[in-house]
Amino acid sequence: MKFRRQKLEEVSVNLTPLIDVVFLLLIFFMVSTTFTKETHLSIDLPEAAGEASADVQEQIEILINEAGEYTINARQLVDEDIDTLKKAIRRISDGDTSLPMVITAHAQTPHESVVRAMDAAGQMGFIHLSITTRQPAEPEA
Repeated sequence: MKFRRQKLEEVSVNLTPLIDVVFLLLIFFMVSTTFTKETHLSIDLPEAAGEASADVQEQIEILINEAGEYTINARQLVDEDIDTLKKAIRRISDGDTSLPMVITAHAQTPHESVVRAMDAAGQMGFIHLSITTRQPAEPEA
């Protein structure tokens, strides 16, 4: 008796669906990734509930009133221009950018004035920058 041999089908794996899934995952991760822009100015923000610093050392203190006028170490500036601000900071610091800088602004100060002071400090190379806050009022029981 003569039996016919059955033809064996060639076994193969179709990679097309696998490649499609990998590309979809790649697109998903590319779309869902957030890109952050690193800042050039290192800011050390104090916490509002923290204790006040006790050690007093040489520092540059920039006060900004509610009209956006600057006072640097108790010296009023003639205008709010960034070049005037940078010249005054350079004169007080004598080019020493390692001095700590403290920015104190009134609660109603325009945001632009505070950013201008921070920008001037960053352009000059100051890295020890802090912004003062006030303690929150204790809630009455």
